Amino acid sequence: MPAHRFRFPNPVPEKGARRPTAAALAYRPGVDAAPRVVASGAGKIAENILALAKLYDVPIHEDPALAAALASLNPGDEIPPELYVVVSEVLVYIYRLSQEKPIKASS
Repeated sequence: MPAHRFRFPNPVPEKGARRPTAAALAYRPGVDAAPRVVASGAGKIAENILALAKLYDVPIHEDPALAAALASLNPGDEIPPELYVVVSEVLVYIYRLSQEKPIKASS
């Protein structure tokens, strides 16, 4: 069976108007073989994903091309090998942010 090749979608709609696109990833070391998409969408759905991320203090990384590629996957899908390098760079960025951020006290 031939390997499936991932095709990167165009992050800018044809008419040039940008609709926000967002995707959320999860990764459980020792459980998941690769990070997986847990939510994705455009327009109002993307706005809701971003609002929830801000509400729960989840780091946000802006990359329209990556967001479009991840949003083309179904929730629960692992990211394809073609995205490993760029997603690993984002995870390193988020890890570094988490090391700089003071820990919040529990109420």
